[in-house]
Amino acid sequence: MISVSYKFIILAIISINSVYSTTPDWGKDSQLPGQEKCFWKKDHEVCLKDGNRANIYNESQLQYDQETTEGAKHALYYPVTVTNLVIPNESVEKFFNEQAHSPLRKFIFKIAKKISQFESMEQIFDWLGLHKYPERKKDYGPNKIPFMGSKIQSQQMGVTNRRLHGADVTTFSCAACHSSDLFGVKVLGMTNRFPKANEFFHLGQSMISKVPTKAFELLFNPSDEDLFIFRNAKKALKHVEVVKPLALGLDTSLAQVGLSLSKRSEDEYASFSPWRARFPRSNPLREVPADSKPAVWWNLKYKTRWLSDGSIVSGNPIHTNFLWNEIGRGVDLHELELWLDKNTQTIKELTSFVFSTKAPAYNDFFPNEINIAKAQRGEKLFLKNCAGCHGQYDKGWSENSVTSYKHQIKTTKVWYHKRTPVIDVGTDPYRREGMRYFYKDLNRLKISESIGTVVKPQDGYVPPPLVGIWARWPYFHNNSVPTLFDVLTPDYKRPKSYVSVPAQDKKLDFDKIKNGYPAPDKIRAIYRNDKEFHFNANRAGTSNKGHTSMLVDEDGVEKFTKTQKLEIIEFLKTL
Repeated sequence: MISVSYKFIILAIISINSVYSTTPDWGKDSQLPGQEKCFWKKDHEVCLKDGNRANIYNESQLQYDQETTEGAKHALYYPVTVTNLVIPNESVEKFFNEQAHSPLRKFIFKIAKKISQFESMEQIFDWLGLHKYPERKKDYGPNKIPFMGSKIQSQQMGVTNRRLHGADVTTFSCAACHSSDLFGVKVLGMTNRFPKANEFFHLGQSMISKVPTKAFELLFNPSDEDLFIFRNAKKALKHVEVVKPLALGLDTSLAQVGLSLSKRSEDEYASFSPWRARFPRSNPLREVPADSKPAVWWNLKYKTRWLSDGSIVSGNPIHTNFLWNEIGRGVDLHELELWLDKNTQTIKELTSFVFSTKAPAYNDFFPNEINIAKAQRGEKLFLKNCAGCHGQYDKGWSENSVTSYKHQIKTTKVWYHKRTPVIDVGTDPYRREGMRYFYKDLNRLKISESIGTVVKPQDGYVPPPLVGIWARWPYFHNNSVPTLFDVLTPDYKRPKSYVSVPAQDKKLDFDKIKNGYPAPDKIRAIYRNDKEFHFNANRAGTSNKGHTSMLVDEDGVEKFTKTQKLEIIEFLKTL
């Protein structure tokens, strides 16, 4: 048993730690900490800093470890308890236990054939692209995945089961879209290559809206608690509008938020309006795509602007994530405002974790395979042609002393823009333009004002820090480029289509030379023959145009030879 005096010491330490923690600057003029260096690139000055905000609250190691651990739990298990769109477990189990030709199965098959092909919720979770928790020590990636209890970890990361209004329900957490299985290693904070959260909402909306409450009662014979959950979801879905993604791997949450707001009143709480639910305001997002991939988290520590388009000019990205996520789930904003006010510690813990995350290292998956001399030649090309946008990276090999191979390839310091820029390099504009169609709806919300979030559409995209870039294939915000080699190739030479594949086998599913997906004829047949895994770059929203002006000289001649591209890639593998 801990003595009273020892308890007092622990409380005193925690109290002192709290005193020294600071409130981050989330304002539009915030900048990175650290030393600054500036240089001229063409016709403008570039100013980089060598600091980051991995410890966003500047806390002691003890407090930092405690908060990031709790934050990782929130990332895995959704903490928001006022969400409306949840799955009533009892009724779902009843459906799966029905015989194949029962009236219930036949009824659901008529309105949602895809659901009827599954035999359990676990199969649905697999279809959603969710990943299992790590089981062995070697399965853990660079970021914390704390033990969540055997019951939770018997399901996939992101699945959240809880009691709500007296019923057992299921919903999904951040990990559904922001965790990945990288050759067997579970990386929390990395893009899920094949997320289907939006498709799940699309399927759920089409099914629930077509099932009359009386039919639900007759066929499912639900408990009073499950019936309440169903009615609540049915009510919420009247104010939610979802969009099917253009391709597997893309997310349509931006459109879901914008269109859902169009089905609410225009007051500061976006109140539920039966009239607007039936007759939503017109919005181009019903016809114009605005898809993008879920972002990696480890880059946040180097940035002062969030999202690929940099449109959140102020505010904590975790606050914004909860706001947008819940609008897309039909939340009552009065209830969400109260939840945010009562759960500031939860927000702080999740923020701490997200900013603390690290990228997986190439050398951990392919030990001792980086050719240092080749990478050093690539570094020179990178500094001359790419550093003005993507920052600079000090390497261990630059030190005068003799060091180990592992230290030589190590990035000892990241220099990135003191204020995150937004640059138009000609890439597909539909994602950034999509923000123009509803940013005013977001900015007028009382809750946006209270959390300090301001959204402003931009005329380009953020040139991201390139830490962990090797693991982030396919490339660009819309997944339109399959390899780093193709990123370094002018757009008129890039492939107009490719076939994707899960990163399961390091030899079969990854092209180490070009760094990305293998050529279509080398993709495993099960995926090559499945049209769902085929990406078409010829459509609006999935174009692979852009990022070319820096790859050709003044005469339009390609700058880099094949050998030089491979040297740059060798350098990028070390980041």
